[in-house]
Amino acid sequence: MTTPRLRHRRGRLGAAVSGLAVTALTVALAVPAAAAGSTLQAAAGESGRYFGTAIAANRLSDSTYSTIANREFNMITAENEMKMDATEPNQNQFSYGNADRIVNWARSNGKQVRGHALAWHSQQPGWMQNMSGTSLRNAMLNHVTQVATYYRGKIHSWDVVNEAFADGSSGGRRDSNLQRTGNDWIEAAFRAARAADPNAKLCYNDYNTDNWSHAKTQGVYNMVRDFKSRGVPIDCVGFQAHFNSGNPVPSNYDVTLRNFAALGVDVQITELDIEGSGSSQAQQYQGVVQACLSVARCTGITVWGVRDSDSWRASGTPLLFDGSGNKKAAYTSVLNQLNAGGTTTPTQNPTTPNPTPTTPPPTGGGSCTATYSEGQKWNDRFNGTVTIRANTNISGWQSTVTVRSPQRIIATWSGSPSWDSSGNVMTMRPSGSGALSAGQTTSFGFTVQHGGNWAWPSVTCSAS
Repeated sequence: MTTPRLRHRRGRLGAAVSGLAVTALTVALAVPAAAAGSTLQAAAGESGRYFGTAIAANRLSDSTYSTIANREFNMITAENEMKMDATEPNQNQFSYGNADRIVNWARSNGKQVRGHALAWHSQQPGWMQNMSGTSLRNAMLNHVTQVATYYRGKIHSWDVVNEAFADGSSGGRRDSNLQRTGNDWIEAAFRAARAADPNAKLCYNDYNTDNWSHAKTQGVYNMVRDFKSRGVPIDCVGFQAHFNSGNPVPSNYDVTLRNFAALGVDVQITELDIEGSGSSQAQQYQGVVQACLSVARCTGITVWGVRDSDSWRASGTPLLFDGSGNKKAAYTSVLNQLNAGGTTTPTQNPTTPNPTPTTPPPTGGGSCTATYSEGQKWNDRFNGTVTIRANTNISGWQSTVTVRSPQRIIATWSGSPSWDSSGNVMTMRPSGSGALSAGQTTSFGFTVQHGGNWAWPSVTCSAS
């Protein structure tokens, strides 16, 4: 089989994040066993999401490849066939043959299509690489208009602009021939795409924007916020999500998705692959899926390829199926997490994003309330703290902490614990006097070995 053209040669951000901890901020909803989906697309559909893959036209004749793609995925992205060099190899001479092959295969099998990508500094045709200024701007807008018009009504979401921000600490735009046509080039591309295909979702797509604290993430966030405030037609933001041991899933990944969604855009995981193998890879995949499921406007996930051997990072075995088409441990973890369900409640728009929302609303009422706060996280465990607040004068209290299988509490401090027969429910009582005056607080803590489930425990409080 022909080796695929490598699509991105990226530099990774140097700062490593602490482990693969991805904390889902919304408790997953249980799905009855009878309703559990047996494929990725069916399981994702239970919460109204899609699960997709990238397809190469020259592999559709491979029966193993096409069978897996048809069975498991319901959103299709062309790996290279819809990019600028493929669709307009000569100026004003458009070529859609291979792109049409993918779009027609997808639609004939009842699938939707993500268009990738209309404007990008890379994989430009040679004639465009040699242009600049007004002529380049006009050529780019013509390309956007012609391609989006040709596929009008057939595309679910377009990556209108791809990878326009620089890596590093500046948070600014990438220096490219398109950027040098003027800082409004991205806005112009989105407006042209909306005019050409009014019903497609219009997305900005980038990599290394997963960690909320990174300058690049903030730069893209500020652009999207500006676009929304001025009525620039942007509907979604794509997060490529290429991870490996040096760039693992960040602990605040769900925070990033939630803060972008709060701007009034959908968020989509668009090119997911995670180098590795075994349980470590499976846990990272599970964490990404769990983060998406915790955000109502995370509408779907696309993995960048079908089998490991089809990947642009094949040596890193980053996908859900091995080279022979067998399901890997990562596949099972993704399927199980999708079947655990997710939130479909509309995301509320806060006045300003909170980069570290580490506490949910307090639970309880009456005489006392309990508030859970997340603490330090490692690959296999995390710490949590519960703060008890007396609403009236109380002489004592007790708190229950419920974890979800396969989680188990392996250490506690600042209290006297006991467990029920399942081991999933811990009752914590004060080690000494539990008397608290109205408004006074006290805290206890514990460590959870998560077994791949990063969901926060639920906590309650009762007083005497």
